[in-house]
Amino acid sequence: MRIWVPMDSAAVALGADAVAQAIADEAVARGLDVQIIRNGSRGMVWLEPLVEVERDGVRQAHGPVAPGDAAAILDGTAQGHGPVEAIPFFARQTRLTFARCGVIDPLDLDDYAAHGGLAGLRRAIGMEGAAIVAEVTASGLRGRGGAGFPTGIKWKTVAEAQADQKYIVCNADEGDSGTFADRMIMEGDPFTLIEGMIIAGLGVGATRGYVYLRSEYPVAIRVMREAVQIARARGMLGADVLGSGRAFDMEIRVGAGAYVCGEETSLLNSLEGKRGTVRAKPPLPALEGFLGRPTVVNNVISLATVPVIFERGAQAYADFGLGRSRGTVTLQIAGNVARGGLFETAFGLSLGEVVNDIAGGTATGRPVKAVQVGGPLGAYMPVSKFDTAMGYEDFDAAGGLIGHAGLVVFDDTADMLRMARFAMEFCAVESCGKCTPCRIGAVRGVETIDRIAAGDAGAIPLLTDLCETMRDGSLCALGGFTPYPVLSALTQFPDDFSVLKEAAE
Repeated sequence: MRIWVPMDSAAVALGADAVAQAIADEAVARGLDVQIIRNGSRGMVWLEPLVEVERDGVRQAHGPVAPGDAAAILDGTAQGHGPVEAIPFFARQTRLTFARCGVIDPLDLDDYAAHGGLAGLRRAIGMEGAAIVAEVTASGLRGRGGAGFPTGIKWKTVAEAQADQKYIVCNADEGDSGTFADRMIMEGDPFTLIEGMIIAGLGVGATRGYVYLRSEYPVAIRVMREAVQIARARGMLGADVLGSGRAFDMEIRVGAGAYVCGEETSLLNSLEGKRGTVRAKPPLPALEGFLGRPTVVNNVISLATVPVIFERGAQAYADFGLGRSRGTVTLQIAGNVARGGLFETAFGLSLGEVVNDIAGGTATGRPVKAVQVGGPLGAYMPVSKFDTAMGYEDFDAAGGLIGHAGLVVFDDTADMLRMARFAMEFCAVESCGKCTPCRIGAVRGVETIDRIAAGDAGAIPLLTDLCETMRDGSLCALGGFTPYPVLSALTQFPDDFSVLKEAAE
């Protein structure tokens, strides 16, 4: 009898470890031969801990499960949801990057290979570097970490740079509120990230890689370190990758928890043992990155998607999507929602479909007021913009940004003036201090919003001007994007700013 109980951090936070132990204890007491597999999460967080029991070759879902349900799980009398893949939230997805997450034992390389793993790497090994880069370019893959920059262009720049050493750096410093896709991949399917980094190395001529992982993810740190050791022992990493005669090795580095280190140049400084402050660009990291060498810096989801492209082909991946937003987007649905979790789908769904249909509206049952898309620096989207399609250019035209594709939902009790103030306060706390518009502007922003809250209408033009200065003058996106939530709150929800409401009346 095989039973899967997630070791994903979200599931563990909801009691998965206690559930696994209770099932194990009950099985021993009954003298049953039960194999408990600690898998990653399927991403349906409202059902966690989600226990899967194999019956007649089909994995049946039960959740949320409590330790007291162990006997019913083994008896087959526990209330269930039927086959996991038939649950509507899951069945509607197009799972490419997350195809194995929650399916396999994360640290079983043979299980990984049995579910399509290493196929992309084996194909890439037979290709020249330029052909690998061309394949990624043709797929239309763009940075999933927030900027949406074409991955192929970045790789081509590094590939054509002249240097005795090049690097692949994975940005796993997932600091945006309401985002957890990077963590889920690292905890649930770590070999796909390793495989993607190796392919990137073969493409650009890099023989060394680093994963910069945030200290707040202890499970991901443990799983990634173990996965690297297993990959090295099995010949996936090292001087002779899968017997190809080509070299690539990597290691895991843990950051100290600074939000700004999610910005690539701050990350590189931290990786080098320096203070995590933003570098001026140029030079670009693609030309002078880690230790002054050409460096590919990509997000976890970007790199984890690369094996899919090489397994299925660039065109097969590019066939999904909308406009210049090709492939799938890993939506992370959080906040005040009935069904929160990870939903992978082709670009193109409307924001309203995601919030009302897939997420089921608010958990409170009250009307949706706003959705912040793209983390703490994303704009607050009102219901009037729910027809906006999930695509980079579409969101940009609507005054927002997809960013890391995290969605945080708020009902009609949310105070948008307070949310605007929080955005400025967040920027002030997390600023690295390198540039004046961010370091000073955010502090003045908090003060200015407090003046507006106190009824000073004259402070509104000052806030707008301050946001323009931060947007145009900041060295990185922390100061440059803070105006998105502030101005969207101000313009889309004027009733929450009493001075605006009084002026309208």
